[in-house]
Amino acid sequence: MALNRSLIWGALALTTMLSRCGGEDIVADHIGAYGGCFSQSYGPSGQYTFEFDGDETFHVDLEKRETVWRLPGLSEFGSFDPQGGLSEAATARHNLDILIKCSNSTAVINEVPEVTVFPKAPVELGQPNTLICAVDNIFPPVINISWLSNGHSVTQGVSETSFLPKRDHSFLKISYLTFLPSADDVYDCKVEHWGLDQPLLRHWEPEIPAPMSELTETVVCALGLAVGLVGIVTGTVFIIQGLHPGGASRHQGPLCVANLKSRRVDMLGDLHYSLAKSIICLLSSNAPPVISSLGLKVLCPRRVHKPLEFSPSLLTL
Repeated sequence: MALNRSLIWGALALTTMLSRCGGEDIVADHIGAYGGCFSQSYGPSGQYTFEFDGDETFHVDLEKRETVWRLPGLSEFGSFDPQGGLSEAATARHNLDILIKCSNSTAVINEVPEVTVFPKAPVELGQPNTLICAVDNIFPPVINISWLSNGHSVTQGVSETSFLPKRDHSFLKISYLTFLPSADDVYDCKVEHWGLDQPLLRHWEPEIPAPMSELTETVVCALGLAVGLVGIVTGTVFIIQGLHPGGASRHQGPLCVANLKSRRVDMLGDLHYSLAKSIICLLSSNAPPVISSLGLKVLCPRRVHKPLEFSPSLLTL
């Protein structure tokens, strides 16, 4: 009977330590996990947390016996009596002792944690930023996370979350480091866990684009200048064509056009004065010249072997 009672208590303890209230199996837009609690026999005695959508809202510090809010402003929207967390942690600890006796102190399987380091925002040299070291797949929840800068330990500007329970009953823990990016500084997130044979260092350094060489700068400038000149020439051609829309349709043959100086003449008078102002063209054939009736143009088809003399009668209206 005592053994059966111990098994029942063991089942209850397993449920208490590895499950959370909040309906994880229900599909919803938002999930609140209230009273996530675990206890262990090594390292930190345990933890009691409240979460919303996977982010910690607050936890109860079991040693200081006080509620610690993840963000200071959250305490304005509610309060939590730490005594409730302390009571839950004590119950989990009692159940753990029973499970240890029933399992004959069988050691847990140590999982290998997964470590990722990345900046909170795009890195700009000289601009304050935050490095994030996310350690996933933690089990059991006993781990040390620290930061190194150029190989030296860093303690200022460091903060971290509590252990965040996951659906597979492993844990996630995140460490933060505020820093001022510099081209000369490199950083490492150091993780120590039972699942690792030796401490794991995850390296990070700012990615600074290499400056262009003088040859590259010269080529880029030359290409830019060439493109600019081509654009200027092309634009000039289009402007000229726009100012002379009929220029492309003019006759480009061997005809010569002689423009006469315009002069107002009396339409009833003769046009002998225009003959004096005409230009005699040498034609290359016997074709007669074509003369405008207004006396403004003389069209000469070709050159002739002999000069062609015009008669005043050709200019009569």
